Amino acid sequence: MSVSFNNTKVAFAYKSDKELKSAKRLFSTMNYPALTALGTRFTPFLVKTGLPIDGLIRKTIFKQFVGGETLEETATVCQMLDKYNVDVILDYGVEGKESEENFEHATEEFIRVIRFAASQKNIPVIAIKVTGLARFALLEKLNEAPRLRSGVHDSEAESAEWERVRARMKRICDVAEETGIGVLVDAEESWIQDPIDHITMEMMAIYNKNKALVYNTIQLYRHDRLDFLKMSHKIAKEQSFILGAKLVRGAYMEKERTRATAMNYASPIQKNKEATDKDYNLALDYCFENIDNIAFVVATHNEQSALKAAEQLHSKGLSHHHPHVHFSQLYGMSDNMTFNLAKDGYSVSKYVPFGPIRDIVPYLMRRAQENSSVKGQTSRELSLIKKEIERRKNN
Repeated sequence: MSVSFNNTKVAFAYKSDKELKSAKRLFSTMNYPALTALGTRFTPFLVKTGLPIDGLIRKTIFKQFVGGETLEETATVCQMLDKYNVDVILDYGVEGKESEENFEHATEEFIRVIRFAASQKNIPVIAIKVTGLARFALLEKLNEAPRLRSGVHDSEAESAEWERVRARMKRICDVAEETGIGVLVDAEESWIQDPIDHITMEMMAIYNKNKALVYNTIQLYRHDRLDFLKMSHKIAKEQSFILGAKLVRGAYMEKERTRATAMNYASPIQKNKEATDKDYNLALDYCFENIDNIAFVVATHNEQSALKAAEQLHSKGLSHHHPHVHFSQLYGMSDNMTFNLAKDGYSVSKYVPFGPIRDIVPYLMRRAQENSSVKGQTSRELSLIKKEIERRKNN
């Protein structure tokens, strides 16, 4: 097996010297947790005040982690990635809207993204968030009462509201089925996740009969998710559909632990990183053992996990482009993994969000927090960038 994640010439071939130096400045800043904490606290506030900081955001963190403000801008990034045999998972990154009008707009936007994806040759999947289609408070209420997880509620108004959410999901999945574009449902906070899991499994039972069209996201930093993966697979076998699973470690760790402490309940988060890594790799093993009826995305920035998955494909004599195995990393991060996997013929994508700067700030703040909270992540990015700058100087 020849794949290596240390080849910076391959990793950064798409970046000019100027772009590489700009990325170095950004990651150097993010390497100071205190600065990141200040930035993530004050940037949303400054955006709300209407101060003219869009230009600064656009030239720095937005340019690094976001495809563009519009689909048309994002198309340029998609075409660039295609030159390096890298696919794209498109994500309309607008969050936090709470009206029926907003939900309808988001539904139409997701459908527009699917139709756009169908017009491009390297966008096999798009990502959606159920919080883009449903009130957070409704999801929270459905999550709290076990008997309500079927979507049934005492309130006729809330039952009707949930039916509208289901109808929106079906509209999106119908167009996905028509165009052959996959739908990847993002995971969210644990206190709204049950109804998201339920509706996603319901869509899988309808649309995943012959191939994986709908995928659920499983956050292995939760200590119950390995069992949930196995339970989901059991249901899929019983109901004769292919389970779609995007395997991630997770994105809400600080928020989860803070809420659990404040509300005095047991945290759903693993006790340490080693436990998370163990469950992630066990989830990979489980998916490979059941590769005929689980299609999965190895969505990780952890080099050991990605190498483990690549080695499993190699040792089992499976194609690097096996239809049920796909690798993915976030746009703007872990280029050493993405581009080296692509060069070695693996099926790999960048998860590329797009949207107006002011709407996508919550996503950007999560990226900044993730880079500072995941031990060594920013330092690793920075060291690779510096290595490539040095290599170019000497050539």
